[in-house]
Amino acid sequence: MPPLTLVAWLRESTAWAPPWLASLIIFGAALAFALTAHEAIVRLVRRALTRRDEFWRALLVRTRRPGRVLTVIIALGVALPAAPLRAGAAGVVQHLLLIAFILVMGWVTLTALDIAAALYMRRYRIDVADNLTARKHLTQVRILRRAVTVLVVLVSAGLALMTISGVRQWGVSLLAAGGAASLLVGLALQPLLSNLFAGIQVAVTQPIRIDDAVIVENEFGNIEEITTTYVVVRLWDERRMVVPLTHFLQKPFQNWTRESSQLLGTAMLYVDYAMPVEPVRRKLEEIVRASAHWDGRVAAVQVTDLRERTMEIRCLVSAEASGPLFDLRCEVREKLIAWLQAEHPWALPRDRQVVQRVESWDRDDAHRPPAERPEPPRPQ
Repeated sequence: MPPLTLVAWLRESTAWAPPWLASLIIFGAALAFALTAHEAIVRLVRRALTRRDEFWRALLVRTRRPGRVLTVIIALGVALPAAPLRAGAAGVVQHLLLIAFILVMGWVTLTALDIAAALYMRRYRIDVADNLTARKHLTQVRILRRAVTVLVVLVSAGLALMTISGVRQWGVSLLAAGGAASLLVGLALQPLLSNLFAGIQVAVTQPIRIDDAVIVENEFGNIEEITTTYVVVRLWDERRMVVPLTHFLQKPFQNWTRESSQLLGTAMLYVDYAMPVEPVRRKLEEIVRASAHWDGRVAAVQVTDLRERTMEIRCLVSAEASGPLFDLRCEVREKLIAWLQAEHPWALPRDRQVVQRVESWDRDDAHRPPAERPEPPRPQ
């Protein structure tokens, strides 16, 4: 049925009722028709997606609400000419429908943006060991999506406000005034704008990515979330550090997974000079081969320092990520210490001067009776 014929039919069908009642009947019928039609379309689409994967069904759920609201607005807009409203009331309803349509179109744009981001990220997996490429694209998508979201919200709100004459005139007057007013607005928006542009710069240059292992302000953690204004770092003890986004562009920090998630770590041993190094090297290789945290790349033992009373041995090991590396380093320390205590207790650090003095005391006073022997020296 053509729109003009439909309008005439609605007017004739409600001619018996007062204007306010006729308007309610027409709008109610339009609302019922819109909801019924939308529900029928959703059921047909859901039936068509029965054999598709879960993603497409989730996609239908995401678009159901904005689609329903848009259908209702269009139906009310079509029914508005048929309603016997006064000119002023009809203008107010038309204006409200226009504002609602602008806001719903912004909602639809944001939903389409989320759907496009989800479609793009379907080809990348984060739950794998080598997820560097996936984290790179995930970081770009999240930051750019948030930046575009802010832009869409601002544009939608601006277009909606521009339809109101009073607000439009106030905005024009404010822009024309310039001077102190524009300076105050610029100063107020400076943190927001600086962080917004910093977010775009982070998305392009990517000094950090989602799930990167970083050290910020002497705290170790992983990048959990990157917003348009701040970054959430999940620390090793489950605390959360919230850092301004500009911090990662203006101050130095450590990124342990910038190019790869694979890392090297050390476990230091301090033993007596009499301890040979080769048994330690063989024991380390035995420990890492039996460990589930070792990635098979590096297992080395080196003497890195000779101190006054001890020898420093560095055990260098490797793992796929920071978490397994920490566990591997602890495992190496524990098992090497247990091995030294069990098989080489004499190799543990000791005070040579005291040992030599005790040995000298035993040798010089061995011929004396126990009652006449002096008290042995004690470590200081």
